[in-house]
Amino acid sequence: MDEGVEAGLTVKVVGHQWYWSYEYSDCGYGGIGFDSYIVPTADLESGGLRLLEVDNRLIIPIETEVRVLVTADDVLHSFAVPALSVKTDAIPGRLNQANFYIKRPGVYYGQCSEICGANHSFMPIVVEGVSLGKYVE
Repeated sequence: MDEGVEAGLTVKVVGHQWYWSYEYSDCGYGGIGFDSYIVPTADLESGGLRLLEVDNRLIIPIETEVRVLVTADDVLHSFAVPALSVKTDAIPGRLNQANFYIKRPGVYYGQCSEICGANHSFMPIVVEGVSLGKYVE
């Protein structure tokens, strides 16, 4: 695969019905993985965004080229975060790639943008850009 920019961080993203799994595969220790589910409306904290908040955010260091490897476990999904200009299909048995770069700290929201079934609209994505020092903590 030809790449224009070498990534400083690689994250594997797997779409499931009806949640996302993330794995920081190049951080040593055999990788760090976790699942990210929507926060039910009844459990939202004050100021939380309904249908967009998740229990585990994808934390990314700012000013780092990030490569996401995207696939699916069951049906077609689409990993889409418009503010980061990322929209990549998640297809079972295939591995797609996208790159992005976050310039400043912030929280970026997205959702599955493929009609993947009855609960397709309940697969939010939350990417939080933090300083390198906070990321390492």
